[in-house]
Amino acid sequence: MHTNGLSTRVTASASAAPPLAWPRASRPLRIAFLGWARLSAQWREGSGYNLSASELAAGLAMSGHQIFYLRSGMDYSPWPGMRVKAQETWRGIECFRLINSPNLAPAVFNFTNMRREIASPEQCGVVVGWLDSVGAQVVHVHSLEGYPMDVVAAMRASGRPVVVTPHNYHYVCPQVDLLRRENGVCMDYEGGKACVGCLRPADPWKMRLRRRMEQGVAATLGPGWASILRNEILEPANAARRALHAKQTGAMAQPEAGAFKPRAGRRAKELAATPPDPEIAVGIDVEPEAQHRGLIEHNLTLDAGEEWAQPAACSADQNERFLGKTHHLAVLNEYGARRVAGAGALGAASMVTPPSEFMGRVYESMGVPRARIRRVRLGQPHFDQINRRARRSPLYDVRAWSPDDARPVRFGFFGTTRPNKGVAVLASAIPLLSDEVRRRCQFVIRAAGETWPLRKVLSKYPEVSFQGPYDPLSLIAAGGDYDVGVLPFVWFENSPLVLLEHLHAGKFVLASRLGGPPEWVHGPGERGAGSLGNGLMFAGGHADALAGCMERIVSGEVVLPSPREIHGSSELWSYPGHVGEVEGIYAELVGGGAAAPARVAEVKAGANAEVGASRSA
Repeated sequence: MHTNGLSTRVTASASAAPPLAWPRASRPLRIAFLGWARLSAQWREGSGYNLSASELAAGLAMSGHQIFYLRSGMDYSPWPGMRVKAQETWRGIECFRLINSPNLAPAVFNFTNMRREIASPEQCGVVVGWLDSVGAQVVHVHSLEGYPMDVVAAMRASGRPVVVTPHNYHYVCPQVDLLRRENGVCMDYEGGKACVGCLRPADPWKMRLRRRMEQGVAATLGPGWASILRNEILEPANAARRALHAKQTGAMAQPEAGAFKPRAGRRAKELAATPPDPEIAVGIDVEPEAQHRGLIEHNLTLDAGEEWAQPAACSADQNERFLGKTHHLAVLNEYGARRVAGAGALGAASMVTPPSEFMGRVYESMGVPRARIRRVRLGQPHFDQINRRARRSPLYDVRAWSPDDARPVRFGFFGTTRPNKGVAVLASAIPLLSDEVRRRCQFVIRAAGETWPLRKVLSKYPEVSFQGPYDPLSLIAAGGDYDVGVLPFVWFENSPLVLLEHLHAGKFVLASRLGGPPEWVHGPGERGAGSLGNGLMFAGGHADALAGCMERIVSGEVVLPSPREIHGSSELWSYPGHVGEVEGIYAELVGGGAAAPARVAEVKAGANAEVGASRSA
């Protein structure tokens, strides 16, 4: 079918056969999902946002709904013109891509393109035309990166209800995470003035040109030639440009205050003279334990460009301070105008469904009507698998660790090396521990991204092990690798999947008191006398406070509960419960009557019965 110049397929393939117990919709809908990442890539592109969107779409398809997905901001062609093309069918979902979007994704590449991000009537027309071509009855937006903000109002004007699930703060922050220069929460965007220079991406036209070149070569000559173009021509040219800029500005020679820094005067040609381990002549003979700190000196140093700034420290009441601000709608430049447009986009939606109450309150403070906001907790298949694995374990009623145990207590960090995840806070907390405490610990770090600088900084501590990146499959088995989850993030987290993964695994957590996690995490005694809680919270960015939490566990002041006790004191939501709740929202907005909400209640009760039984026990 050709509609308004769009070439799309409108016949949805049969959805994947659901399990026998999976409930089927009595009134199937045609539902359009919007995002920027490739849905079939799941966590590999777009991380937690895309994993959440893809599994929700797959669950709805199993229920009998016809799901169509459109991604924008990633696909470009040497041939001019904006258009939509079919891409693939994945788990019963028909996936499409918008070619030559004037807005780039992810958002960092669009940071200096605010005029088009505020409004693009042409792109709105293409999106609405695609909705018409697939016969969408309801739209569910999971990310507007790669789209203009006015597309929500345009879709509503086409007569369709629009649900928006924000997984971050992109709608009111072009940096996405409400961070200033990636180093601390932005408490005052100053009418948009603070946004200027917060990120320094390439000009949008350059990125669009590069993607046209790479994707054009891939389409005509194959991915091998595109890889040669990227790795042998474009990337070396970019590296040379960055090096020249650094040389001219002295950017790498002046790390920010608080940064880990290379040793003064160290030059590349001198690295071969790095001192060896001072104990190299000792062999396997050791001094009595009391005379040695248990460190192993590798004399590794950070090279120029490997240093990083320590995240800005937050106060314990940072959430409340931010929500108390009243300046958010000031407009002093195009970033300020973009902030208002983003809040307006959410205000134009039929319903906004953030996974945390805190995120909903942030958007309400930006001008989104409270009546449009409804919190919807996340559920994932791998959450349920992790949970069931813990419940079926013979150790379900065994407390994780005590000071009487011969082995160390194991702290696990699961995440990435991106600044907002706060691995630098953990790296700074470990040296603050006393030798006695540290040597009773083991630190397991599973992080995607460049870890070599971190590994060098922590190389002297034999209690630290780096085990590479992870995925939902490996997480199921990872429950046996650690006792306490560590989440030292430095941004206003929404509903972090890793927090929910820890709690489903029955793990005690140490988490920054920022964003949504205080809605899940509570300490000993906070839910009544005798309650062990499910975690401890500390002020974000404070390495000393994180070290203090670890010391309380090692000393036995804080008792680590059993997995059953963690489950009994945590709010956990199942995957079928999540899918059913969203399905009920669609029925409510489309006018489906009471049938779907009743089905939601049935799914909730059935999916969470075991959790409820655990609580009552």
